[in-house]
Amino acid sequence: MTFAKPEDIRAVLFDAYGTLFDLGAMIDVCRNGAGDKAPALLDLWRRKQLEYSWLRSLMGRFQDFWHVTGEALDYALETHGLKNPAFRASLMQLWLRPKAYDDAAGCLQRITASGRKTAILSNGSKTMLTAGVKSADLYDLLDVRLSVDNLGIYKPHPSVYEMAANALDLPPKQIAMVSANGWDVAGAAFFGFHAIWVNRQGIQPERLPAGPDHVVSGLTDIPPLLGL
Repeated sequence: MTFAKPEDIRAVLFDAYGTLFDLGAMIDVCRNGAGDKAPALLDLWRRKQLEYSWLRSLMGRFQDFWHVTGEALDYALETHGLKNPAFRASLMQLWLRPKAYDDAAGCLQRITASGRKTAILSNGSKTMLTAGVKSADLYDLLDVRLSVDNLGIYKPHPSVYEMAANALDLPPKQIAMVSANGWDVAGAAFFGFHAIWVNRQGIQPERLPAGPDHVVSGLTDIPPLLGL
């Protein structure tokens, strides 16, 4: 199945972490310092990272994603009784040198070849995104790299998606947003983007006011949606 009028989609936005960047690749480094606690540590870290970003948005107390990621990690490490500064530093560095999913580059290449714009829209800080896309060898495949730093508020606030539409100089109906995060998909769809949910694990959909136009199991499924 494709979009009703795939030719009307002129740009494709991608979330970064968990969508283009494989967060699961962190587990090996985490096991080096946390052993059997590694899966629970990573799960709590990611959950607190997201919670802190949303709570800071509600409180009007913005700090960039690097700072929030560190706060969340400190909470997770203390919860699991882990106090190793070198281990903490090694985990933080993973956010600066993430690995791309195997299907990321091919997806971006096909979209770019079709004449459409490609972009990242991320809660990640500017420094994190620049380092990340270079480390993942995706820098040249993205026309625009957008961070929430300029706004001082995190996704899924509508102003973040509005910033992306303005940066791309396109109306929302001509933009598709791709994310592996259900809450991000809901925010993008609610704003007016065509939303594509990358559901690699086959999890249940979120119960939120808006949802995806399409659900795919990987990035290779996206170009066919655009008639490619």
